[in-house]
Amino acid sequence: MNIYVANIPWKATEEQLKQLFAEYGEVSSAKIIMDKVTQRSRGFGFVEMADDAAGKQAINSLNGYDFMGKNLVVNEARPREEGGGGGNRGGYRGGFRRNE
Repeated sequence: MNIYVANIPWKATEEQLKQLFAEYGEVSSAKIIMDKVTQRSRGFGFVEMADDAAGKQAINSLNGYDFMGKNLVVNEARPREEGGGGGNRGGYRGGFRRNE
């Protein structure tokens, strides 16, 4: 089961996050997402657990849990949408005039 974790303290490490979730079952991986420019934590990450039942128990127990002074937000991760980012790049181009 893939679990989304938000409101992770900046000083937390992936190992500390893994240990927190390991209390509920086997943790396959724990990843804190880092900012590409500053190389600092973005405050969220993902934990992958081998067993779905253990994952659900971890979600129920750790959502709102005070972890290093911050209350975690823990949910089942939603699948990533295909096509990835970019958004709508069209729209109004005010002030631009083509040769008429």
